[in-house]
Amino acid sequence: MKAITPIIIGIMLLLSILVSSICATSKGEGFAIYLTREDTPPEKMEMFSHVDIADQPIVSIQDIITYNAQTHEIKLTDEAFERIANLEVPVRGKSLLICVDGAPIYWGAFWTPISSISFDGVIIWKPLSSQEPKVITIGLGYPTSSFFEGEDPRNNPTVLHSLEQAGKLINKLSITSMDKLPRSFKGYELYSWEEESQWHFALITGTDRTKTIEEITSNEDFISETGWVKIHVVGADAIKDVLSRLPDGESVFWCDELHIGQSTETDLQLPPEQIADAIEEYAKQCGLDFVVTVHSC
Repeated sequence: MKAITPIIIGIMLLLSILVSSICATSKGEGFAIYLTREDTPPEKMEMFSHVDIADQPIVSIQDIITYNAQTHEIKLTDEAFERIANLEVPVRGKSLLICVDGAPIYWGAFWTPISSISFDGVIIWKPLSSQEPKVITIGLGYPTSSFFEGEDPRNNPTVLHSLEQAGKLINKLSITSMDKLPRSFKGYELYSWEEESQWHFALITGTDRTKTIEEITSNEDFISETGWVKIHVVGADAIKDVLSRLPDGESVFWCDELHIGQSTETDLQLPPEQIADAIEEYAKQCGLDFVVTVHSC
């Protein structure tokens, strides 16, 4: 039996290290977003029991700055965001796979906002290259969530655990973590009411729909970096801090009856004149288009 030379031993050791490294990379890849290897269109995804993923992810865990578990917004590095913004997405969508360690967990599609074709699955809207912040959102249905069918897969524990292990997961955004709140196409609505001798305030993204009193007075905050915002605070100083985080020139409408529907036990009302005037003056100092209306909204 011939002796194994040091060169052969070295080659065998190198191969062993390479194989171990490849396996470890696949096993420890964590959360990633992949395209399909054969560019399978979304309408054909459910026809196949198995779809191969592309060789490399379109978004890797290294591309992610944060993943918001409440909104499913993914803040990306500039390079990764540009990669998604420059992706060619047909009007029928481009299939994607949400994976952990290279194994598909659920599927969806990148979708372009110029499409007139509806979709009932998980989507990621193709962003504009100039968009700020650099955030993509794993959403439901196109053009709105009302088109979505089935169970929401986004809270899959394997996915969230992988993001948490990588230090990327945040449960939700707080107002103290925001330098600036997003701009709103219809401005913001401000509500106030007195409860246990304290003045409460709610700042909510402006809409045309009727809001419920429960929605307005709920203690649960929701802050999206690209969409819906609802913030509840107590005290004049607290609402001033919130207003200071709105973009310059943003419109705010403060009214005691705006879009609340039927009357309830909780009376929406403005605080005493001294407090209301101080808040209005501060808002205007912040460069806001601040409008106060009483009993006529």
